[in-house]
Amino acid sequence: MPRTPGPVPPSKENVMSPCLIKICGIRDAAMADHALACGADLIGFMHFARSPRHLELVEIGALIRHIKGRGKSAVVLVNPDETTFARTSEMAPDVIQLHGQESPEWVERAVRSCPSELLKVLPVATSEDLAPIRDYQEAGIKTFLLDAKPPKGASRPGGLGRTFDWDVLNGLPAGVRFFLSGGLGPQNVAEAIARVRPAGVDVSSGVESAPGQKDPLLVKKFIANARSAMR
Repeated sequence: MPRTPGPVPPSKENVMSPCLIKICGIRDAAMADHALACGADLIGFMHFARSPRHLELVEIGALIRHIKGRGKSAVVLVNPDETTFARTSEMAPDVIQLHGQESPEWVERAVRSCPSELLKVLPVATSEDLAPIRDYQEAGIKTFLLDAKPPKGASRPGGLGRTFDWDVLNGLPAGVRFFLSGGLGPQNVAEAIARVRPAGVDVSSGVESAPGQKDPLLVKKFIANARSAMR
């Protein structure tokens, strides 16, 4: 069995308390309201032009304000430049998710300059893909998101509906706190929580009827099944 994540180090906002459900790639206020009403903890907004879930920062800012006080917000960035990162930080989301090839050195500077919790994504296929964790921990990352590694030639780093071999996570260093992502949906989220014991689960395409189109019933089922597994 994978090791259960250990105690959480103190964080800037302490927004990462287990076990959390993150619905990512939401594009409008109505679906954000629905996900929160169903029991989601974090609502994720994507800023990446090649994604079918992409939103401009001004749209994301409005949605962050819309859910403030009712749920936590997460903004997904992929290899952001300094201006994009600064503008995102100024919007004060609870979490900024770094989903690109941001180096530990870049991340360390970002941690120092940003009041939001930073969540670093690592694409996983084999146990060797877990090796960078220590470097990012030293850079100040307290929580990771472990996603399926995209195939060669993929135009996007995530949201592809692919799973990975969860047994790979037996190689995680003790005490690593992480969200599980990649190919999750209502049909397998309970098994994922029981087997992997993550600090949180993250879903996007697994609750969609078409790319970028969240299905209210699938969102509700995903959250209900996850909550049932936690109990």
